[in-house]
Amino acid sequence: MVTINKKLRLHLLLQNSLFVTLLLLLVVLLGYLVWETRVQWDVSQNGRNSLSQTSVAVLKKLNGPIKVTAYTTGQHVQFGDIQKIISDFILLYQRVKPDISLAFVNSTEQPKQAQEAGVSVNGEMVITFDGRREHLTVINEQAFTNVLMRLARSQEKMIVALTGHGERKLVGKANYDLGEFGEQLQVNGFKLGALNLAMVPDIPINTRVLIIAAPQTDLLAGEVEKLLAYIDRGGNLLWLVDQESLRGLLPLTEKLQLTLTPGIVLDPQAEQLKAPTTFALGANYGQHAITDNFDYITVFPFARQITINENEDWHGVSLVEVAPHGWVETSGLDGEITFDQAYDVAGPVSIAAALTRTVQDREQRIVIVGSGHFLANTYLGNGGNLDFGVNLINWLTGDESLITIQPRATRDSNLILSELALTLIVVGFLLVLPFLFLVSGFFIWWRRRRK
Repeated sequence: MVTINKKLRLHLLLQNSLFVTLLLLLVVLLGYLVWETRVQWDVSQNGRNSLSQTSVAVLKKLNGPIKVTAYTTGQHVQFGDIQKIISDFILLYQRVKPDISLAFVNSTEQPKQAQEAGVSVNGEMVITFDGRREHLTVINEQAFTNVLMRLARSQEKMIVALTGHGERKLVGKANYDLGEFGEQLQVNGFKLGALNLAMVPDIPINTRVLIIAAPQTDLLAGEVEKLLAYIDRGGNLLWLVDQESLRGLLPLTEKLQLTLTPGIVLDPQAEQLKAPTTFALGANYGQHAITDNFDYITVFPFARQITINENEDWHGVSLVEVAPHGWVETSGLDGEITFDQAYDVAGPVSIAAALTRTVQDREQRIVIVGSGHFLANTYLGNGGNLDFGVNLINWLTGDESLITIQPRATRDSNLILSELALTLIVVGFLLVLPFLFLVSGFFIWWRRRRK
């Protein structure tokens, strides 16, 4: 039998006190670590509760604090607690870039401040960075990151489209035009302009990219000379070439050391997607900044072949190859269409090229695409056409790090059950489970009573 004397009692007291003290210190330490270190896992099916890699890349490009001021009037008619929605949304960005600050202004209590800010919508945000500001009235990643991309552009980038010859218009609404593409360029912070070479002495010096989008009439010899002079002094160019005549631009192909094969690319694989064989499907991309990590199918209707001729002036890269089992049809699309080895060109076929060279210690960038249709309003929504087009412009303007965001479908945001499934769930939870609990309880009571 152990006798607890005074010395043993003191020893046990000290031991227990030390244990309690260490336990409390451990709890405090764990609490401190939890408070200072925040870790989260996005277990949603498509990562809809975290930022895309594109958004993260844009945030890393913004060196300096970002200020977000949200103007609210209490509860939103449609969304409820608009302040909480905005706070949770901005928190996603603050986890990546802690120097993003968020402030709320009650538009009802401070109407003068809201008026001076030019705010008109409940929940409208004003984002300020490096002395520039943007307004945003919607709350989603694509819109907010597009605002950040516009703020990230340190200077105005002018995109000028050639006009006066029936070209596709960057602000046009017709199916043939490029209006929707132009709108997306403006969302990304570019300024659009039009240029008629017959009306001006030269191409403006502030032109970052000149777009030639499938002219329908021949350019005058003087206009072609102005274009060639623009190329000679290092101007950047996006040339969209359709299957029709070059409209007087043959000297431009010679300047760029290119061969544009007459005829239309036929892609038998398009039939598997219920599309005409005249729609060439792009899935094989060259190694280039434009196509880096680009893993989307693009669609090029009525495309033509573009071949880069080896030369010492230009460094060329084929951007897109199509129709690995197809060919370039050179004899027209009337009657029965079959591959003629004597006249047609077997696939795969290159339909887009990027050229670079150094002019006055600056890299000149040019892209030629053998289909103006792929950016037209009619076809822009096919596959990754829009994203590929914006990537072209970003690279041509030197902003290849700013690319478009692929919207992610929130496939796991709703759970849709059939009527049978709902009935089974109701019967299971309201009838079957309570009955099983009752039976098991009665059985346990009966066994204990027998003992």
